[in-house]
Amino acid sequence: MNLTVRVALLSLTTIWPGQPLDDAVRAWVQAHRTPALEAPMRFASDRARLVLIAGGAIALFIGAPGRAFVLESVVALLPVNVAVEALKWGVNRTRPSGDTQRSNSSFPSSHAANAFTIAAVITRRWRRAAIPAWLAATFVAASRVYLDRHWLSDVAFALVLAVGGAWLAARFMLRRRESSAPVTEA
Repeated sequence: MNLTVRVALLSLTTIWPGQPLDDAVRAWVQAHRTPALEAPMRFASDRARLVLIAGGAIALFIGAPGRAFVLESVVALLPVNVAVEALKWGVNRTRPSGDTQRSNSSFPSSHAANAFTIAAVITRRWRRAAIPAWLAATFVAASRVYLDRHWLSDVAFALVLAVGGAWLAARFMLRRRESSAPVTEA
């Protein structure tokens, strides 16, 4: 990442106008943590990737639609995760909990980005599963804020990245399908 881009990103995080909102949401969430929510939030946060991988493995065995879903998911997740990691290194935002480790910086949330990306791909492929997929993705994102690992803006930007990655993957799949369609002569 060139110096100009890095300076611009660091400046944005320093003067981020949404920080008062991030602070207010964090204060409210942390003041309302309850023992009943600890286990479900930790499960959503710690096991989301395992569920994602298991779902992908199952999808591979349900035939052509499942394999197409896995391919589209991988195509969507690749640019999203590249962007997430580049932004984590470039922005280097301190986590709400105070963790300052650069390789584990707060902005954006990779958990939320991955969950939202899969929800977007599911929505395109199986509309009937859209609501549960988005509820699950939102729960993963909320768990990251609840567990004091991310700011609200970290998960909100992850949503933007996810939608962009899913859109790119949908375009890729459309072009792939068009290029493999038989050519009919008139």
